[in-house]
Amino acid sequence: MIKAVFFDIDGTLLPFGKSQVPESAVRSIAALRQKGIKVFVATGKSLALMLHTSVKNIPFDGYLTLNGQLAYDDKFSMLYGVQIIPEEMEILSQVFKSDKIPFEMIGEFSRYINFIDERVKQNVANTNSIIPSIDRYKGEKIYQITAYTDHHKIDLIKDVMELCKVTFWAPDACDIVAKDGGKENGIKKILETYGIAKEETMAFGDSQNDNGMLQLVGTGIAMGNALEITKDVADYITADIEDDGIEKALKHFELI
Repeated sequence: MIKAVFFDIDGTLLPFGKSQVPESAVRSIAALRQKGIKVFVATGKSLALMLHTSVKNIPFDGYLTLNGQLAYDDKFSMLYGVQIIPEEMEILSQVFKSDKIPFEMIGEFSRYINFIDERVKQNVANTNSIIPSIDRYKGEKIYQITAYTDHHKIDLIKDVMELCKVTFWAPDACDIVAKDGGKENGIKKILETYGIAKEETMAFGDSQNDNGMLQLVGTGIAMGNALEITKDVADYITADIEDDGIEKALKHFELI
């Protein structure tokens, strides 16, 4: 019996480059809640950026943000946070500066970037986000870094990231979080909080940063528009986001 369902945002609830959640997904989430099934956001976005999208108009039972690094209840009270340690932040800051890679640092309430190029502008536009202000790391708590570069450059500097891990959500954009972070670890803490077994859960995703959670939950569902590496780890592949993929999957599993 499914008691909780987790939803990624970009590419899952929100089509890339679009501003509205498909109506079929909105009514599906409402139907789940009416049946007493808890629904959670599980996104790489910060809470502030999530509230900048149309997802803010959908009632959820909790919010897992920054790829599992920060979690909030339905009243937006923080449940926990997992930061990148300052020593690792200093190392990464120096590496990214030397390689001239745009990298965005995200705290609970702050968000800034070292410089802005076309990659940054395009990915920000695709995810209905906001271009961050330019600043430098000053030692505050950082929960996630978003680097705008390709796999090759990140592979070259992975050796210095002993206490962090990387997941790509676009060909030239990736998120860096603490090694004990990630959506899957965030979900574990959410389930402990609400007393739900992982076998009683389902999750929807479309990118590499969703792979861990799709493998953790009882039923992991990849959108039809998902990356192949995400489809490969899913238990079920549904239709595209704009072809009512969420609603079709929930009907397939007789949850609505």
